[in-house]
Amino acid sequence: MEQKTKLKFWSIVMLTINSIIGTGIFLSPGGVAKQSGSMAPFIYICAAIFAVILALTFASASKYTKESGAAYAYVRTAFGDDAGLYVGITRFVSASIAWGVMATGVIKTAFQIFGYSSADITFGMQTVGFIILMIVLFIVNVMGTKIFSLVSNLSTIGKCVALVIAILAGIVIAMMTGNHMAEVDALVNADGIKVVPEMTTTNFVTALVAAFYAFTGFESVASGAEDMEEPEKNLPRAIPVAIGIVAAIYFGIILTAMMIDPVAMVTSSSVVVLADVFQNPVIKNIVVIGAFVSMFGINVASSFHTPRLLEAMAHRKQVPSVFAKRNAKDIPVNAFIITTLFAIVIPMAFAYDMKGIMIISTIARFVQFILVPIAVIMFYYGNTKNPTVETAKKNFTTDVVVSVLSLVLTALLLFKFNWAGSFSTTTEAGTSLNYFAIVSMFIGYVIIPILVYFYAKKQK
Repeated sequence: MEQKTKLKFWSIVMLTINSIIGTGIFLSPGGVAKQSGSMAPFIYICAAIFAVILALTFASASKYTKESGAAYAYVRTAFGDDAGLYVGITRFVSASIAWGVMATGVIKTAFQIFGYSSADITFGMQTVGFIILMIVLFIVNVMGTKIFSLVSNLSTIGKCVALVIAILAGIVIAMMTGNHMAEVDALVNADGIKVVPEMTTTNFVTALVAAFYAFTGFESVASGAEDMEEPEKNLPRAIPVAIGIVAAIYFGIILTAMMIDPVAMVTSSSVVVLADVFQNPVIKNIVVIGAFVSMFGINVASSFHTPRLLEAMAHRKQVPSVFAKRNAKDIPVNAFIITTLFAIVIPMAFAYDMKGIMIISTIARFVQFILVPIAVIMFYYGNTKNPTVETAKKNFTTDVVVSVLSLVLTALLLFKFNWAGSFSTTTEAGTSLNYFAIVSMFIGYVIIPILVYFYAKKQK
């Protein structure tokens, strides 16, 4: 029998970077700059600090179990099957939504490379491109872990190289043309009203959440732990290393972009906002192609994480066991197919409106960001409902202090977040509630978990 190939330490680091750097850094800067103006680089620093703290918490949790499922496995181990089920199924829904966001970005960027503007891309064109992308990802996955690892590593290197080139070019341009960062704070619209609002606590938090989206993805890396070599040892080391690399790249690209042309960041209608900062066509094309590689790479990562979460739940008989079956290449094909359907249908239902599905995807993660730190504290003190916690080297600072800090920061963000603004739409006729987004949240985080709960109870 052929020995199963598993991801080694640096492949896990690459996968983590690939899971984080994607649509967020290419699409979110405009919205962040519009909320925070010249403070945008500072906002990204704050988002990076928050991400590092949370990542350390998830890294600590990964020491205590070899099970796949990431937050699902941690919460189930700490609180029992019912709590784990809720986190697992809502994680699956949010991960599918996030995959849909990233797939939407890939298709729109591909059309931009071929000269199409956002207005030129029809619903039908987007849908055809979407299905083709999913077929490509299916082929990459069914060819086995070795091929998947190669594609993941190459896309990670490609996106990092493109961003580093943009940073270096930006430094040279900024040295030649000067710092224009303050111009965005004075920008006004046709009615003479300032585009960038005054920096209030609410605006700061809203901008921070938007920036934080660019750092999400680390929480899903452990979903495929059983396909990794010594996950209880390698994951706690790989996740912080990857976050540090990502934070350095993000700060560099946002700072140089804001110094060159912050007004373009705020007013751009392009899919890849960062590309409009650069006037040089060569650099602009490098950024656009880098965005495409980046977004494709994070789709590759999502196609690895999300099906394995469903598979982990199937092993526990909380969802149909058919999703636990693997093919000859040791890939959970059935779980992949149903996940792909979710990732296609949800963006189609939102008519590929990236802002709407991006907000829902981000907010949904906060359930994990509350329960996982509590689980880590329980692991440290040995107070769990499940006796399968692996023997791990305990550390009071990372396991308790950092987890408490994660809880405090998450609570502050949830308290100060602009909930009303995020679930409303503003048009010339005025502002109204986005009922479609509200209903989608209710179905994804109330109705589906209830149905899965009763299925799991019936199986028992």
